[in-house]
Amino acid sequence: MADGEIHEHGAEGEVVCRAVGRVVGGRAEVADDHWGGESAVIRLDAEQFGPEALFGLMDFSHLEVVYHFDRVAPEKVESGARRPRGNPDWPLVGIFAQRGKNRPNRLGVSRCRVVKVEGLDVHVTGLDAVDGTPVLDIKPYMAEFGPRGETVQPEWSTELMRDYYVGEPGPGSGLDG
Repeated sequence: MADGEIHEHGAEGEVVCRAVGRVVGGRAEVADDHWGGESAVIRLDAEQFGPEALFGLMDFSHLEVVYHFDRVAPEKVESGARRPRGNPDWPLVGIFAQRGKNRPNRLGVSRCRVVKVEGLDVHVTGLDAVDGTPVLDIKPYMAEFGPRGETVQPEWSTELMRDYYVGEPGPGSGLDG
């Protein structure tokens, strides 16, 4: 199976998918925090898409991006419980109760700001995926798909996320909408 490709047919329970593009630029190395100021390009695969696939995308301020954590070795995938980021002060929680990269299927989901669209390139800020990451899907973020009702989360997760998007572009940066 080629990098960034997931197969649709095969063994029972197996899903196959082909990357729609790749992340170009931005951060080269995986790190836990400070993604808010990162700028990158999502470049669509020209063999699959033309620029018309992105028509209308600039009418949205934000995207949801589904990508593959291709730098996580399969033997590093977690299937049980662990302490997030290995922090002994945080509780033991199951892999599906956290957003770590070492997860089954190695899928990441991110929300980022659209800066501009040029041809097959979508320029974004705040995407927490590194240079070369296979992108599996891009969707415009619509408020109606956000959570309905009050959201709650444990204190450890708020603490974990405290610096995740530090560096977020602010007013006057040209990236604030």
